[in-house]
Amino acid sequence: MDNRQISPRQTAGLTMKKSLGTGKLEPILFGSFNTVFMICLVLVTLYPFLNTIAVSFNAGNDTIRGGIYLWPRAWTLQNYKAIFASGTIYDAFLISVARTVLSTILNIFLTTMLAYTLSRREYVFRQPITVIFVLTMYFSAGLIPGYFLIKDLNLINSFWVYIFPSMISAFNMIVIRTYIGTIPESLLESAKIDGAGDFRIFMKVVFPLCKPVLATIALFVAVGAWNSWFDAFIYTSSRQYLSTLQYELMKLLSSTMNSNSNPNVAAGVGMDQNSARALVTPLSIRAAITVVASVPILLVYPFMQKYFVVGLNVGSVKE
Repeated sequence: MDNRQISPRQTAGLTMKKSLGTGKLEPILFGSFNTVFMICLVLVTLYPFLNTIAVSFNAGNDTIRGGIYLWPRAWTLQNYKAIFASGTIYDAFLISVARTVLSTILNIFLTTMLAYTLSRREYVFRQPITVIFVLTMYFSAGLIPGYFLIKDLNLINSFWVYIFPSMISAFNMIVIRTYIGTIPESLLESAKIDGAGDFRIFMKVVFPLCKPVLATIALFVAVGAWNSWFDAFIYTSSRQYLSTLQYELMKLLSSTMNSNSNPNVAAGVGMDQNSARALVTPLSIRAAITVVASVPILLVYPFMQKYFVVGLNVGSVKE
């Protein structure tokens, strides 16, 4: 019998041959390919936003030349100075924040109450009311009847025109109702046996258990309220103090695009005409506006991501 000791190098060689023989190399190759593929996918996904940031910090006259990818070629803050040159942008920011917060809170609370009511089998009118709400998703009265309705409600040139029309959402109601249907009925019945009424069951049992779907809906509502500008254009354009951030940015972008034929663009930027024409262009100001409008949502999303991922799986698994 050969009692010679095997060296570490020989041991490593035998281990490699054994791994190759048993097919253990396949998981390593798959993991490496998967890692490289996901890195490429992340780069492709992030590139448009990183390019927008680079363009926003680049001088407008240099941006026209093209060739800007991930790093500004001619650094400048003039694009952001042009956005914040007007004092109205700060008031509009506060209006947008107030609108987004109130719309999100009221929409989540009232829509969840409606969804819980329509999920109760003992409620005899739940089917016809559900059909009525679903019909609103397919048929709309249109812009002109909607305007006259808002006018009859005395909401023209009022802050509440941003809040009241968005308090209930048919699509959100259906999503939340589907999620409530996954809550065990025995849990609700045990609460009734303990003497809890419907409102207490809703507040103490249903509402806390709906956190994942509510976080998802809250993100949808908040993004929609934050990005909306058309209602400000239709209903409150004659009241500057009710203007929203998105509407102000839209007006700034429109004035910048018209600056190609209007040399007086410097009046809204706070510098001489030659400097304004050289440093602020529609492409550069559009990139800066995109960054300014996206930053608040990007700051909120990481805190809601875990709930957002769970909420997207609503209804994907049925027992």
